[in-house]
Amino acid sequence: MKIEESTVVETNDYRVIIYPASRPFETKEAKAITEKLFDFLATWAAHGKPLSSSFKIEKNQFIIICVDEEKEMASGCSIDALGKIMRELDEEYQLGLFDRMKASFVENGEVKTLKLLDFKNKLKNGELSKDIQVFDFSKNTYLDFLSHFLLPLEKSWAGSYIS
Repeated sequence: MKIEESTVVETNDYRVIIYPASRPFETKEAKAITEKLFDFLATWAAHGKPLSSSFKIEKNQFIIICVDEEKEMASGCSIDALGKIMRELDEEYQLGLFDRMKASFVENGEVKTLKLLDFKNKLKNGELSKDIQVFDFSKNTYLDFLSHFLLPLEKSWAGSYIS
């Protein structure tokens, strides 16, 4: 069961699962991903009970899945089903959704993604501006996502790499 945009309440602390792609989506990819996720979430269930869920594509590169677990908890099997569809999308479009050894950031208004080691080295060597904003994919609630998904470098997880 899809949470309709009009019923998303900013104070509800939905569970959030973030799938970061290694690159921006092409228009046709975003359309196909949207259609597949819409179809999947319409029937997504835990132990036969529909899950109240929704998704959005953020910055044309990150897939954000929201589940209202106050209504029904997402179980291991339902999370596995989500993982399966996400792996299918990942393989079909070569998105790197499961590669957690990368960092994404905004520099001069543009989303960029680097291998984590390259990102750390560029920060240490001063090759990246201290004015960048960094994405944090570890957010697992909607309120945390809204307020802490994109942070200034010094306030982010990467702040310790500043030389």
